[in-house]
Amino acid sequence: MTRQRALVAILLAVAAAVIALLVLLPRVGRTSTLTGYIEGEPLYLAAPVSGRVERMLVARGQEVKAGQPLFVVDPAQLGAQRDQARAELGAAEAQALDARKGARPVELAVLEANIAAAEARARDAEADLRRVQPLVNKGIYAPARLDDVRAAAQAARAQVAAARRQRDAATLGAREDLIRAADARVAQARAAVTGAEARLEDVAPAAPSAARVEEVFFQTGEWAVANQPIVSLLPHDRIKVRFFVPERELAAYRLGSTIRFACDGCAKGLSARVVFISPRPEFTPPVIYSREARDRLVYMVEARPSARLSPGQPVDVVPLRP
Repeated sequence: MTRQRALVAILLAVAAAVIALLVLLPRVGRTSTLTGYIEGEPLYLAAPVSGRVERMLVARGQEVKAGQPLFVVDPAQLGAQRDQARAELGAAEAQALDARKGARPVELAVLEANIAAAEARARDAEADLRRVQPLVNKGIYAPARLDDVRAAAQAARAQVAAARRQRDAATLGAREDLIRAADARVAQARAAVTGAEARLEDVAPAAPSAARVEEVFFQTGEWAVANQPIVSLLPHDRIKVRFFVPERELAAYRLGSTIRFACDGCAKGLSARVVFISPRPEFTPPVIYSREARDRLVYMVEARPSARLSPGQPVDVVPLRP
């Protein structure tokens, strides 16, 4: 009986020691690896107008380069708007150019003829004045006749001056205010052309960077609603390593720090640069298996890898030490 009691006591002591080790070691030790996964942030590309997908230029899983066309939504309507805007721009530029010009040569010739006729009338009036004045001085004509002839000569000279001023004004362009208004209409029309061309480019977008086509939602001939994604891309520069760091080890991580990680079937010596550290703690996500951090708060950290990996891959991250 005494032997059985001693055996039970020994077993209880061993169990207590094991429990103490399981509880205390995680709190005093440090993790040898941090478990994480590869995360990707897709880009969703759509057209700003509803229309039929005229051409689908990529397929699911295809690798595309920066600037490579992806799809084309029926551009007929926006193409007509662009052509209209270009025509309006041409008309506005022609009006602005015309506002800076004088009268046409034919119109100037008419004004020159008017000047010649006015000068001829002025010469006749001066000749009458020269004839009448001596006769008035001799008393043949009354003084009132001289006044009439002198007034006619002055009127003839004024008509010559007016005809010349009219000719000079015709050689000038429009007034400055009208020229500025014409230039403003040109700028307005040019902005309309730029907007129309930009909208036309929006219905035929290109890949903003090198990426993999993650999903194609519409095929050629299907009707796509405005602003509804047609293609989703997974850019290479939007693939990240996401892992969780215990609170007591967070001080070792800084933006720009380099971490090393490994994954099944991947090349050795992989590294990534830390680009985000969450400012708020959270409990260990249930999808992350960590025997040593089940009851601790962790901080999410994201790093951009130098290698191209697939989202969802689990990774083991080598912790940084403070």
